[in-house]
Amino acid sequence: MPAPRKFSQEQLRTAALALVDQQGLAALTMRSLAAALGTGAMTIYNYVDGREGLDALLVEAVMASAQPADEPAGDWRADVRRHAEANWRAVRAHPDVIPLILTRRILDEVTMSGAEALLDALARGGRHGRDLLIAFRTVSGFVMGFAQAELAGPLSIAPDEDVAAITARARALPTGRFPRLVELATAAADSTAEAEFHAGLDIIIAGLARE
Repeated sequence: MPAPRKFSQEQLRTAALALVDQQGLAALTMRSLAAALGTGAMTIYNYVDGREGLDALLVEAVMASAQPADEPAGDWRADVRRHAEANWRAVRAHPDVIPLILTRRILDEVTMSGAEALLDALARGGRHGRDLLIAFRTVSGFVMGFAQAELAGPLSIAPDEDVAAITARARALPTGRFPRLVELATAAADSTAEAEFHAGLDIIIAGLARE
């Protein structure tokens, strides 16, 4: 009879994600994860398959937190919104994991369940086959791209700056040459990521609703 497992998958995911959130992606190794769990590095090899396994833990941890808090609405538009918002909130809370989500095709149960739920909502809107593929990639791409732009875009806030400083710098640009950049920076000073995300999602869903 095999010995009982010392750690659950949830414990491993939680510890791995906490390390990355606090110290960055490079800080996560078999040794550092073992130390966080109070065990030896060799023990972790019983649960995790090297670097790919560590990356999978992180993606699974983020996607596990991307489950909508409320119940399905029944209307496909509302359900697409529920899943898009849940995914956005999850990925923006853990920015160091975004590159892994974009580049690793990790087919764990949690990630696949989330994708299936979004696909189902889009399919109920009349999208199938290639149209369903394009709709899914459009919504997913908007969510991930918006999170990246918010965190690393040209108007994102550096640790030693604030919105007022960014706006003042943009307003100092020659208005005859960069009128739209000045306009954009000024608008950003009075906006929020939340409002912009919802407005952008409105545009995406309105486009999907068109026959």
